[in-house]
Amino acid sequence: MEIAVILGTGRAGITKVPIPEPKEDWALVKVHVAPMCTEYKEFVAGQRNAVLGHEAVGEVVALAQPGRAKIGDRVVVMPTWPCGKCSLCAKGEYIYCRSPYDYNKFADTTIGAPAMAQYILKPTWLLPSIPQEVSYERASLALCALGPTFGAMQSMATASFDTVMITGAGPVGLGGIVNARYRGARVIVVDGEPWRQGKSVELGAELVLDPRDPDRIDKVLDFTKGNGVDMSLECSGVVDAQRLCIDVTRRRGQVAFVGESMQSLSVTVSPDLIRKGLTLFGSWHYSLSDFPRIMQVIQGSPSVDSLISHVFPLSRIQEAFETCVSLERAKVLLKPWGE
Repeated sequence: MEIAVILGTGRAGITKVPIPEPKEDWALVKVHVAPMCTEYKEFVAGQRNAVLGHEAVGEVVALAQPGRAKIGDRVVVMPTWPCGKCSLCAKGEYIYCRSPYDYNKFADTTIGAPAMAQYILKPTWLLPSIPQEVSYERASLALCALGPTFGAMQSMATASFDTVMITGAGPVGLGGIVNARYRGARVIVVDGEPWRQGKSVELGAELVLDPRDPDRIDKVLDFTKGNGVDMSLECSGVVDAQRLCIDVTRRRGQVAFVGESMQSLSVTVSPDLIRKGLTLFGSWHYSLSDFPRIMQVIQGSPSVDSLISHVFPLSRIQEAFETCVSLERAKVLLKPWGE
């Protein structure tokens, strides 16, 4: 089978490896769509890698033993390698599993691990079925396009009475607009790139601000009649944006940190938390028990297709990565079997 690889700084290609065989309760899935995510950072940095991609959708084509999936099932391939046995996995919060599989040790190879490949191996319980009327392309949005902000909004119980601010309008932040508008919430977006600003308006944002605007806080307060937003989703991983979320979220409001960041954020307990009564929390993905609900968003949102800006066959992996590096794109999809 063919898989995508990073060959050096700004260079990607394809290599061939054997088709893996399933074992225990794992399934072999033929990958029809692999959404591209943060792998472009390794492409830019020149980190050679033959294990690319953590999300996919496809068709179950082989099983080692009977499981929760059967041959022919159209499935979403959930990320990571959780144990499937702990209390977190049992509740559907598998993404936070503290005892995940060591894939290389389990399979005695890296083959079958990457999603940017023609086949992938996964436990059958991590393969929820795609409704028949949903295409592979749309179903792929149930991963990192819609998933992180969907999970955050589930936790915050975002609804039509709410005003939501989203900082960072990359693919995840743009997915946040779709999720918020589907729930009927009003949306403010903060991003400095013109293409992303325009896309935010297209998806339903009512106010779009540049993070460099010195009056950005006043403009948010004016929009919310002086109260501040009900909830904020920080999707950029930038400290200034994290701080902005805390500053403009109303008293007793909620702030969800979705964007990855290794930087330190200054939070003062009394004025930021106690006196404002804020709830701050991190959100990585959504509970597997909520999979039917995210499919409702995909089937019911009038703007969900606009989250897909580019589709490439595996043979154009170099161009696909170059597109991911560009800021003028939403979700980029890779098709391992061609157009």
